[in-house]
Amino acid sequence: LMNAAVAQGVEPAQIVQHCDSVSLCFSKGLGAPAGAVLAGHREFIAEAWRVRKLLGGGMRQAGVLAAAALLGLQHAETTLHRDHANARRFAEGTSGPLGIHVLDLPLCSVNLAAVETNIVMVNVWGAWPSPAELCDQLRAVSKEEMAETGEAVSVLLLPWSAHTVRAVWHRDISVHDTELARSKLEFVARKCQE
Repeated sequence: LMNAAVAQGVEPAQIVQHCDSVSLCFSKGLGAPAGAVLAGHREFIAEAWRVRKLLGGGMRQAGVLAAAALLGLQHAETTLHRDHANARRFAEGTSGPLGIHVLDLPLCSVNLAAVETNIVMVNVWGAWPSPAELCDQLRAVSKEEMAETGEAVSVLLLPWSAHTVRAVWHRDISVHDTELARSKLEFVARKCQE
């Protein structure tokens, strides 16, 4: 919800105005260690409260978590804009080295029109590596990589489908981290091609 609101330049209320209920997780893009909020009609919330109690849910002294959630909300626009810019930088290379979009790698590509928030879907072409194998290669650090680049970079991406890998940015990923991830993808793609 918050990523969509920031990307569209609107208040979250405008997006959810026709919804009966809304859940917002504070530990995703907002960076809180845990927590979520649920909003809806009084009867819906009463039933959610009953089911939560029935299943043993509940926390005592949750003020520290609430403080982290409040801080995340207060800085959401700045944080999420930065996350979106980093995702775009990874996809297209808006500064420094080239991004995936213009690397002309036969292994993978990105549809720039689909990069709207902090998520980049990387299309993986060919029979090898599969998205899962590509993710394994991105996570691993080889002696060859250390010798060639002088850096040990481990990138955690998610195999999303038979031909897609999902990359997501959050508040703990910097511009420098983004450039390292893009360079690692280029390195892995080149090694796979060889």
